[in-house]
Amino acid sequence: MKAIIMTAAGNTDVLTLQDIAEPQITQPTQIKVQLKAAGINPVDTKIRRHGLFGSGGLPAILGCDGAGVVTEIGSAVDKFKPGDQVWFCNGGLGDEPGNYAQTTVLDQRWASLKPTSLSFTEAAAAPLVLITAWGALFDRGGLQAGQTLLIHAGAGGVGHVAIQLAKIHGARVIATVSNEEKAQFVKSLGADDVVIYQPNGFADEVNQLTNGNGADLVFDTVGPAVFKESIAVTAHFGRLVTILDFGDTPLAEARMRNLLIGFELMLTPMLRRLDTARDKHVDILDRCRQWIDEGQLKIHVSQQLPLTDAMKAHQILEGGHTTGKIVLTIAD
Repeated sequence: MKAIIMTAAGNTDVLTLQDIAEPQITQPTQIKVQLKAAGINPVDTKIRRHGLFGSGGLPAILGCDGAGVVTEIGSAVDKFKPGDQVWFCNGGLGDEPGNYAQTTVLDQRWASLKPTSLSFTEAAAAPLVLITAWGALFDRGGLQAGQTLLIHAGAGGVGHVAIQLAKIHGARVIATVSNEEKAQFVKSLGADDVVIYQPNGFADEVNQLTNGNGADLVFDTVGPAVFKESIAVTAHFGRLVTILDFGDTPLAEARMRNLLIGFELMLTPMLRRLDTARDKHVDILDRCRQWIDEGQLKIHVSQQLPLTDAMKAHQILEGGHTTGKIVLTIAD
């Protein structure tokens, strides 16, 4: 089969297209999937640049997100049959091969039936960001109906689904974006208010929108500078959740506000082999499938490229300011 192989840590030229042996089922609960698409996520570019998380060693296949068709099943598989269309977040971190390939094998426990209303391309864009957004908003952030949520980078991969999940749960959503085009995009997703944060930051406008009270929950998907400014717009006794490191940010004001500060790293169950926690990831995909097929939740793919253009896809993502997701399509 054809696959994109990471041969070393470094720039995008370490990604090469190769013909390799097709993986085979080795455990009774595994399924083999003919991949139709693979999502591109920032974690892919970080691993490519800095090295693998797991102990599998190089060469490696990147890509946590995949969607495709089940072609074979192990003797104990009872969730799926050949021909089923599935989506999942599995592999790509170092211990197990990822999804920049024509075929993959995974345990049935980590796959979910694909939403019927989504193309394979849209489905492959979704699992990691849906699980991340869910964990940040509801597991770490405790978001409730009627509360105010501030989402940074609302037009991004995680941000654009977080807006929709929050609205489904009855929250008021304020989203920050970098330009007017993205402002219109997040409004179309349901954002109640939008703040264009360049070049004057966002704190003053957010505080005006919240009558000086701040947001009950702030979700940072950007990094230390945004996290630091977010402290002043998080309500007293509120929550501030980030998917990144916040560096050496002073926390005196956060302490004065009695903030709960949380981290959301959806990769933890895979990296630490916390299978019970990972079961919840599949439950999230099952729940989101229903909302997608009911038309309440949409996945935005801004660019789709063939598998052979994985290097270009990484370059685009590392350039920043992507709206929605980038996906690799995989030919038979």
